[in-house]
Parts: sequence; C-alpha cells; structure tokens
Amino acid sequence: MYAPSPSSLSVSTPLKRRNFLAACASFAASGGSFAHAATKLPEAMSFGLVTYQWAKNWDLPTLIANCETAGIGAVELRSTHAHGVEPELSKTERDEVRRRFADSSVTCVGPGSDERFDSPDPEKLRAAIERTKAFLQLSHDIGSSGVKVKPDRFWPDVPEEKTIAQIAASLREVADFAKNLGQQVRLEVHGQLAAPTTIVEVMKACDHPQARLCWNCNPQDLETGEGFESNLRLALPWFGDTVHVHELDGSWKPYPYDQLFRTLKESGYKGWCLLETSTTPKDTVAALKAQQAMFDAFLSR
Repeated sequence: MYAPSPSSLSVSTPLKRRNFLAACASFAASGGSFAHAATKLPEAMSFGLVTYQWAKNWDLPTLIANCETAGIGAVELRSTHAHGVEPELSKTERDEVRRRFADSSVTCVGPGSDERFDSPDPEKLRAAIERTKAFLQLSHDIGSSGVKVKPDRFWPDVPEEKTIAQIAASLREVADFAKNLGQQVRLEVHGQLAAPTTIVEVMKACDHPQARLCWNCNPQDLETGEGFESNLRLALPWFGDTVHVHELDGSWKPYPYDQLFRTLKESGYKGWCLLETSTTPKDTVAALKAQQAMFDAFLSR
C-alpha cells in the first residue's frame, strides 16, 4: 500500500504555490463551484458523514440523534439505507424529512444516489438519467442542496472517448434539470474513471455550472499523473460542495489528509468533508466523535 513521503505531498516551489493559490482565488471569485442557492454552506470547511457504511442501519430519527451526539454537522443520505429517504416518498413524507432536519443541528446535504451514466444500453442510461432527476426533485423537496452520482466504468468494444462523451452529456442533461431546482449534481470521482486526469476530461466536456466534482480521496490521486499535488490542483476548479474522505487515521487506506485539508483551506473552500467509512467500529458514535476530533486537529494546524 502506498505511503506518501512528506516531500511528495508538499508544493514543490514558491512559484507553483503562488500560481495555485491565485488560480483558486480567481475560481472562488468567479462563483465557479463553492456556493449555490439551496442549503446554506458552512462559514468554514466542515465535517460530516455519508451513511455508507457506519450509519447504513440507522433510521432517520436515530441517524439525526447520533450525529448530534457525536457533534457531526452534516449528512449525505446514501440511497437504499435504513433512513428511507428515497424518491418514492410522498409530499407529506418529504415535508416530514425536511422538518426533522430543520429542527436539528444536522444539515442534510442531499441524497447519495448510485446512478451511473456509463452504460452502453440506451434504456439503462435513460433510466439512470430519469432516476437522477427524481433524486434531484427529492433533494429540493427535503431542503437539501444536491445529489451525488457516479461516472462509472469503461466497457469492452466501446471507445473510452465515447464513454467519456456519453457521461458528460448525461451529466449536462441532469445539471440543466438541477439548475431550475437550485441543486448541484455531484459527480463522485469513482470507478474506472477515478484518475483525476480522466474525470477532469468529463467535467470539461460537460461544461455546466451545476455539475461539480465530489473528490473521493482515491489511491489514483497519488498513483496516477504527476502525483497528488498536481492531481489536486487539476481537479480543484471543479470541486462542489462535498468531498468524500475516509477514516482520517488511515486505518482503511493511507492518504495525505493533512495536505488535502491545508490546500482546501488555502483555496477558500467552504464545503463539507463527508466521512465515508469501510471499517467496523465497536461503538460507532464514539468512533464518529474521534473522527470529528481528528478533522478539527487537521484544521487547527
């Protein structure tokens, strides 16, 4: 497993650092991605939770209560989990979800769908697009700000450039739909398109302000292209309101979180860093508290 050395994670020259920060400042000033109209963003970069996997068995009242106990300020509702927040909810049920979050200290950032835009089957592709639109309507109705989607893979006998173009076009269609609802479509850096150079190709081809990246802290960030610093700088102009992180102590996979959070702070990022877990703690609420404390420690450095 790759363990990055400190030298491989730092900005290599003052000039590179100045250029990078200038680009970030220009991007933020342009309104490129760090804010939009639905759920209010935190005043500073903040920590939250994806219900995958630690919270997958919590119903909605339990989820909110446990997040409040752990001091977790936001949650992404991964589809199919016990919270039950799905496009099939009635208007009354959607209003109840909205009320529960409004009455709590926890922000719902939106559903985390499992919809993917890579299929060469036109019917499956259309179904994914329409289901994403249903999730966007749900997100609007419950008072959240966007929906996570996936790219997701390349297919035998289909040129990679064709798949990239198809994903970009699909993303643009759902982003157009999202615009009218004040929502953001968050393309998770995932699957066979997880190399930052590849996912940025998708974003360039999509070219829609409501379509943003959800950085996913993947091994490819370190192992492809010119390394972590270069990959992060390449993708940052397309960052949306959410970033997925994993266990911050490296118990799942090592990752240069110190450099990630420092760079995001320097760029003026004000979104949510959402914990997406794979380990199995004995006491999940205590583990959440510990992860929140680690995040706070990273930001205080």
